[in-house]
Amino acid sequence: MQGITETEFKFPGQLNHYKGKVREVYSFQDKVVMIASDRISAFDVILPRPIPFKGQVLNQIAAKFLNETADICPNWLLATPDPNVAIGLKCEPIRIEMVIRGYLAGHAWRTYKSGIRELCGVHLPEGLKENDQLPHPIITPASKAEEGHDEDISKEDILAKNLVSKEVYELMEKYTNQLFERGTAIAANHGLILVDTKYEFGLYNEKVTLIDEIHTPDSSRYFYADTYIENQEKGLPQRHLSKEFVREWLIENNFMGLENQQVPTMTDAVVDSISNRYIELYEKITGEPFMKRSYENVVEQIEMNIIKAL
Repeated sequence: MQGITETEFKFPGQLNHYKGKVREVYSFQDKVVMIASDRISAFDVILPRPIPFKGQVLNQIAAKFLNETADICPNWLLATPDPNVAIGLKCEPIRIEMVIRGYLAGHAWRTYKSGIRELCGVHLPEGLKENDQLPHPIITPASKAEEGHDEDISKEDILAKNLVSKEVYELMEKYTNQLFERGTAIAANHGLILVDTKYEFGLYNEKVTLIDEIHTPDSSRYFYADTYIENQEKGLPQRHLSKEFVREWLIENNFMGLENQQVPTMTDAVVDSISNRYIELYEKITGEPFMKRSYENVVEQIEMNIIKAL
């Protein structure tokens, strides 16, 4: 099965190479090169098989939306010289994920269902059902862990622990609300609902700058708009485009990343279905046909395209 699992390049001027769960990050004096591999993670575990075209989907969606939101706030992206590669400004990451939710789904629903009515310092009203729209979008930040799970954290704790200044946090908050509003409008144009998403920021020359990916299926959850109301009224599951279906498949097969749990076997059929869902999201959210890259000598292709761009 084709797929980009990892790279081990040595570029002129390269300072270091960091392997994330999904991305390979090569650092230079003032730039970073990010390669979106076809690895897939869930419950903070990298699953054993790559998903063909997943990295290309993530990279191309993120690039499109970074370009389409550049009027809202500065971002890190400079170029995309290959379907799986983004080159951008080297920013100092802020160790806080700005998670924003318009609907009660995923982690927020699991927390609510357990009886808790406060999430990251935000009070949630009584009487909500899974996937209900919230009275207004809420920001539920997470502190970025070097390893393992990210932790929910409130604005009050972020400021009390002096993780960032009040001025920087409130600018991140403002950008997060504006980006979510734009993402919601773009999704609506394509018959989708942007349910929740996350944004990451860094500092470049002391300026708050949007980094990483935005509005991709790895960082966001989408529902289909045409069946949303009917499914809510009937208490049916929502048709969604996100990585949540991977988590659901794992949960059904008794895996939630807990100690002594085994990752279920990923058959060719499972891998193909996940790949097809990623491509479906690309076409649905961008309104453009997906052009599958060639996997022939793919690692050499990527290296050559990066060298040309640098």
